[in-house]
Amino acid sequence: MKWKEGCPYNPKLNIDTEELYIYDTTLRDGEQTPGVCFNREAKLAIARKLDELGIKQIEAGFPAVSEREMETIKEIANEGLNAHILVLSRALKEDIDRALYCDVDGVIIFIATSPLHLKYKLRKRLEDVEKMGMEAVEYAKDHGLFVAFSAEDATRTPLEDLLRIHKNAEEHGADRVHIADTTGVATPQSIFYICSELRKHLKRAHIGVHCHNDFGFAVINSIYGVIGGARAISTTVNGIGERAGNAPLEEVVMALMVLYDVDLGLNIGVLKELSELVAKYSKLAVPVNKPIVGDRVFYHESGIHVDGVLANPFTYEPFLPEKIGHRREIVFGKHSGGKGVQAKLREIGIEVSEDVLLEIVKRIKETREEGTEIEDSILRDIVEEVIKSKQRCPK
Repeated sequence: MKWKEGCPYNPKLNIDTEELYIYDTTLRDGEQTPGVCFNREAKLAIARKLDELGIKQIEAGFPAVSEREMETIKEIANEGLNAHILVLSRALKEDIDRALYCDVDGVIIFIATSPLHLKYKLRKRLEDVEKMGMEAVEYAKDHGLFVAFSAEDATRTPLEDLLRIHKNAEEHGADRVHIADTTGVATPQSIFYICSELRKHLKRAHIGVHCHNDFGFAVINSIYGVIGGARAISTTVNGIGERAGNAPLEEVVMALMVLYDVDLGLNIGVLKELSELVAKYSKLAVPVNKPIVGDRVFYHESGIHVDGVLANPFTYEPFLPEKIGHRREIVFGKHSGGKGVQAKLREIGIEVSEDVLLEIVKRIKETREEGTEIEDSILRDIVEEVIKSKQRCPK
């Protein structure tokens, strides 16, 4: 059954989806949203739902944060999930030892490389930082871990340094190298350029992109990273994270599947449920008009739109909401038309004549303009009043 209707002018991404990884960091970078703290129950529930979706890699946390964090990560790692479990690690032997204690499959080793971070945060020379990073990569590989090396603030690091450091990381055994747009300042063209240049210099290691959403570019930057040669995308459910957040998992997934025709092999029927789960545990409300999972993104009121959707949903929807566990709803108000109202009345078992229908539509518009939302009970009251009025004063 057809479930989506994209743009025929969109390019197709001819990539091996077996090599394309979404590594979700809701439980680590998402939890770094100020005010968010996932307890054990929350982390386990979210990890299980991500696994049900089919996410290949879950970044379960940062063991250096606390003993409780370590124990929760260890429990997730031993939960028997299909996903590989990763954790964040500084370029420190003790952090990697913590990861080993947690029984995880791999580590994302990060260290800052931009002149700004070197001068004001680390207060170290680049060569010293690079040496620390390579020693950490080598130590983690020697202990059998999957290793992704992430240059923090990569998009503000001189390209020649970035290329050399990531090439060096590959030579020390890194399985993947990450381009981190730490403050969301890169454009899609910049991400494409960095990834495509890096791709030329690497022989074996894959490239990942970790994009922040400070300018609303996290999704398109992630996709342009893939176009440029990246094969891993960092996401968070609902886009939660530091400042303006990260690339929203649900938007990245659906953009790739609907707009670029990439079959990710995911169980997308749980996307809405996953969004609600993370909203519940994070206590961060999802905007009603948030792309893909917002409660009202499949609401229709305008008479022209409702008429179209009733005839064929793709007239005003890019994909069927039920495909992701969402639902369509016809809303009544100032912009309502006769066909939408008639369809709703038939749904609740009411048939009316054309003149009664027109009067009902008129009353709906008037009621809404007076400030009352047209809920089902209000609609029934309007219908009853109009029918009684017509019975009292037949023409």
